[in-house]
Amino acid sequence: MEILRVENLTVKRDGKTVLNDINLKLSRGEKFFILGHNGAGKTTLIETIVGFVKPESGKIILKGEEIKTEEDYYKLRITVGYIFQNPDDQLFSPTVEEDIAFGPLNIGIQREKIPEIVSNTLKLLGISHLKKKMTYKLSGGEKRLVSIASVLAMNPEALIMDEPTVGVDSEKMKLLMKFLKTTEKAIIMVTHNRDAVEELGWPAYRLEKGKLVKI
Repeated sequence: MEILRVENLTVKRDGKTVLNDINLKLSRGEKFFILGHNGAGKTTLIETIVGFVKPESGKIILKGEEIKTEEDYYKLRITVGYIFQNPDDQLFSPTVEEDIAFGPLNIGIQREKIPEIVSNTLKLLGISHLKKKMTYKLSGGEKRLVSIASVLAMNPEALIMDEPTVGVDSEKMKLLMKFLKTTEKAIIMVTHNRDAVEELGWPAYRLEKGKLVKI
Protein backbone atom coordinates (compact mmCIF):
# COMPACT_ATOMS: atom_id res chain seq x y z
CA MET A 1 0.00 0.00 0.00
CA GLU A 2 1.33 3.42 -0.97
CA ILE A 3 1.68 5.90 1.88
CA LEU A 4 3.28 8.93 0.25
CA ARG A 5 3.81 10.18 -3.28
CA VAL A 6 5.58 13.28 -4.59
CA GLU A 7 4.78 14.30 -8.17
CA ASN A 8 6.68 16.83 -10.29
CA LEU A 9 7.81 18.84 -7.28
CA THR A 10 9.70 22.05 -8.06
CA VAL A 11 11.00 24.42 -5.40
CA LYS A 12 12.67 27.80 -5.91
CA ARG A 13 14.52 29.89 -3.37
CA ASP A 14 15.73 33.43 -4.03
CA GLY A 15 14.83 32.93 -7.68
CA LYS A 16 17.01 29.82 -7.98
CA THR A 17 15.56 26.37 -8.69
CA VAL A 18 16.61 24.11 -5.82
CA LEU A 19 14.42 21.11 -6.69
CA ASN A 20 13.41 20.46 -10.27
CA ASP A 21 10.53 18.11 -11.14
CA ILE A 22 11.10 15.65 -8.28
CA ASN A 23 9.13 12.39 -8.20
CA LEU A 24 9.21 9.74 -5.50
CA LYS A 25 6.92 7.37 -3.64
CA LEU A 26 7.00 5.49 -0.36
CA SER A 27 4.99 2.34 0.24
CA ARG A 28 4.26 0.52 3.47
CA GLY A 29 7.42 -1.10 4.86
CA GLU A 30 9.65 0.42 2.16
CA LYS A 31 12.98 1.95 3.16
CA PHE A 32 15.43 4.01 1.13
CA PHE A 33 18.18 6.61 1.40
CA ILE A 34 18.44 10.07 -0.10
CA LEU A 35 22.08 11.03 -0.61
CA GLY A 36 23.77 14.15 -1.93
CA HIS A 37 26.42 16.72 -1.08
CA ASN A 38 25.86 19.59 1.34
CA GLY A 39 23.59 22.19 -0.22
CA ALA A 40 22.07 19.77 -2.73
CA GLY A 41 18.59 20.43 -1.32
CA LYS A 42 17.96 17.26 0.70
CA THR A 43 16.57 19.04 3.74
CA THR A 44 14.60 21.40 1.49
CA LEU A 45 12.97 18.35 -0.11
CA ILE A 46 12.00 16.92 3.26
CA GLU A 47 10.72 20.24 4.57
CA THR A 48 8.65 20.71 1.43
CA ILE A 49 7.09 17.27 1.81
CA VAL A 50 6.03 17.96 5.41
CA GLY A 51 4.77 21.44 4.62
CA PHE A 52 7.46 23.73 6.01
CA VAL A 53 8.46 25.00 2.54
CA LYS A 54 5.99 25.99 -0.16
CA PRO A 55 6.72 24.48 -3.57
CA GLU A 56 6.62 26.37 -6.85
CA SER A 57 4.66 23.50 -8.38
CA GLY A 58 3.90 19.82 -7.97
CA LYS A 59 1.80 17.58 -5.77
CA ILE A 60 2.23 15.83 -2.45
CA ILE A 61 -0.17 12.91 -2.05
CA LEU A 62 -0.94 11.02 1.16
CA LYS A 63 -2.66 7.66 0.68
CA GLY A 64 -4.15 8.76 -2.62
CA GLU A 65 -5.34 12.17 -1.43
CA GLU A 66 -3.56 15.35 -2.51
CA ILE A 67 -2.32 17.53 0.33
CA LYS A 68 -3.76 21.03 -0.04
CA THR A 69 -4.64 22.54 3.34
CA GLU A 70 -2.88 22.93 6.68
CA GLU A 71 -5.29 20.33 8.06
CA ASP A 72 -4.08 17.96 5.34
CA TYR A 73 -0.46 18.60 6.34
CA TYR A 74 -1.35 17.89 9.97
CA LYS A 75 -2.65 14.46 8.91
CA LEU A 76 0.51 13.93 6.89
CA ARG A 77 2.78 14.74 9.85
CA ILE A 78 0.90 12.28 12.05
CA THR A 79 1.14 9.56 9.42
CA VAL A 80 4.73 10.32 8.39
CA GLY A 81 6.80 11.27 11.41
CA TYR A 82 9.63 13.74 10.78
CA ILE A 83 12.92 13.41 12.69
CA PHE A 84 14.67 16.79 12.54
CA GLN A 85 18.36 17.07 11.67
CA ASN A 86 19.01 18.82 14.99
CA PRO A 87 17.40 17.00 17.93
CA ASP A 88 17.43 20.21 19.97
CA ASP A 89 14.74 21.48 17.59
CA GLN A 90 12.55 18.54 18.60
CA LEU A 91 13.08 18.26 22.36
CA PHE A 92 11.48 20.91 24.51
CA SER A 93 10.00 19.26 27.62
CA PRO A 94 11.99 19.16 30.90
CA THR A 95 12.28 15.36 31.08
CA VAL A 96 12.56 12.51 28.60
CA GLU A 97 9.31 11.01 29.88
CA GLU A 98 7.41 14.27 29.35
CA ASP A 99 8.88 14.79 25.89
CA ILE A 100 7.81 11.37 24.68
CA ALA A 101 4.35 11.78 26.25
CA PHE A 102 3.72 15.13 24.56
CA GLY A 103 3.03 13.83 21.05
CA PRO A 104 0.50 11.14 22.00
CA LEU A 105 -1.31 13.57 24.31
CA ASN A 106 -1.36 16.21 21.56
CA ILE A 107 -3.08 13.87 19.09
CA GLY A 108 -5.74 12.89 21.59
CA ILE A 109 -4.59 9.56 23.00
CA GLN A 110 -6.18 8.89 26.40
CA ARG A 111 -3.97 10.01 29.28
CA GLU A 112 -4.19 6.66 31.08
CA LYS A 113 -2.59 4.97 28.07
CA ILE A 114 0.41 7.31 27.99
CA PRO A 115 2.67 5.64 30.61
CA GLU A 116 2.57 2.34 28.72
CA ILE A 117 3.28 4.09 25.40
CA VAL A 118 6.25 5.92 26.91
CA SER A 119 7.68 2.74 28.45
CA ASN A 120 7.21 0.66 25.31
CA THR A 121 8.78 3.32 23.08
CA LEU A 122 11.81 3.70 25.32
CA LYS A 123 12.21 -0.09 25.43
CA LEU A 124 11.99 -0.29 21.63
CA LEU A 125 15.06 1.94 21.31
CA GLY A 126 16.92 0.43 24.27
CA ILE A 127 16.88 3.64 26.31
CA SER A 128 14.52 2.85 29.21
CA HIS A 129 17.20 4.08 31.64
CA LEU A 130 16.76 7.64 30.30
CA LYS A 131 13.07 7.89 31.25
CA LYS A 132 13.48 10.29 34.19
CA LYS A 133 16.52 12.14 32.88
CA MET A 134 16.43 15.87 32.18
CA THR A 135 16.60 16.46 28.44
CA TYR A 136 19.22 19.21 28.73
CA LYS A 137 21.57 16.72 30.42
CA LEU A 138 21.44 14.21 27.57
CA SER A 139 24.44 13.51 25.36
CA GLY A 140 24.19 14.12 21.63
CA GLY A 141 23.49 10.47 20.92
CA GLU A 142 20.93 10.25 23.70
CA LYS A 143 19.15 13.34 22.36
CA ARG A 144 19.03 11.73 18.93
CA LEU A 145 17.42 8.54 20.24
CA VAL A 146 14.96 10.43 22.43
CA SER A 147 13.94 12.65 19.49
CA ILE A 148 13.21 9.49 17.50
CA ALA A 149 11.26 8.09 20.45
CA SER A 150 9.18 11.26 20.70
CA VAL A 151 7.99 10.69 17.13
CA LEU A 152 7.59 6.92 17.40
CA ALA A 153 5.32 7.39 20.42
CA MET A 154 2.64 8.73 18.04
CA ASN A 155 2.85 5.46 16.07
CA PRO A 156 3.33 6.91 12.57
CA GLU A 157 3.21 4.57 9.60
CA ALA A 158 6.43 5.99 8.19
CA LEU A 159 9.44 8.08 9.20
CA ILE A 160 11.43 10.75 7.41
CA MET A 161 14.82 11.02 9.11
CA ASP A 162 17.26 13.85 8.40
CA GLU A 163 20.85 12.81 9.21
CA PRO A 164 19.88 10.64 12.22
CA THR A 165 23.41 9.29 12.75
CA VAL A 166 25.10 12.68 13.29
CA GLY A 167 26.49 13.08 16.81
CA VAL A 168 25.79 9.46 17.74
CA ASP A 169 28.59 7.53 19.48
CA SER A 170 29.31 3.88 18.80
CA GLU A 171 27.19 2.58 21.66
CA LYS A 172 24.12 4.60 20.68
CA MET A 173 24.77 3.82 17.01
CA LYS A 174 24.30 0.12 17.76
CA LEU A 175 20.90 0.89 19.30
CA LEU A 176 19.93 3.08 16.36
CA MET A 177 21.02 0.52 13.78
CA LYS A 178 19.17 -2.26 15.60
CA PHE A 179 15.99 -0.22 15.43
CA LEU A 180 16.47 0.65 11.76
CA LYS A 181 17.08 -3.00 10.87
CA THR A 182 14.10 -4.38 12.79
CA THR A 183 11.35 -1.79 12.44
CA GLU A 184 8.53 -2.50 10.02
CA LYS A 185 7.87 1.19 9.46
CA ALA A 186 8.58 2.75 6.08
CA ILE A 187 11.58 5.08 6.17
CA ILE A 188 13.10 7.82 4.04
CA MET A 189 16.55 8.55 5.47
CA VAL A 190 18.75 11.45 4.44
CA THR A 191 22.37 10.71 5.32
CA HIS A 192 26.05 11.25 4.56
CA ASN A 193 26.99 8.19 6.61
CA ARG A 194 28.50 5.69 4.17
CA ASP A 195 28.89 3.04 6.86
CA ALA A 196 25.16 3.18 7.60
CA VAL A 197 24.32 2.99 3.90
CA GLU A 198 26.49 -0.10 3.50
CA GLU A 199 25.32 -1.80 6.68
CA LEU A 200 21.62 -1.31 6.03
CA GLY A 201 21.83 -1.96 2.29
CA TRP A 202 18.64 -0.10 1.41
CA PRO A 203 18.03 1.30 -2.09
CA ALA A 204 19.39 4.83 -2.54
CA TYR A 205 18.66 7.97 -4.52
CA ARG A 206 21.03 10.85 -5.13
CA LEU A 207 19.88 14.46 -5.20
CA GLU A 208 22.09 16.44 -7.54
CA LYS A 209 21.53 19.62 -9.51
CA GLY A 210 17.90 19.64 -8.42
CA LYS A 211 17.19 16.15 -9.74
CA LEU A 212 16.57 12.92 -7.81
CA VAL A 213 18.14 9.88 -9.44
CA LYS A 214 18.16 6.26 -8.31
CA ILE A 215 21.69 4.86 -7.83
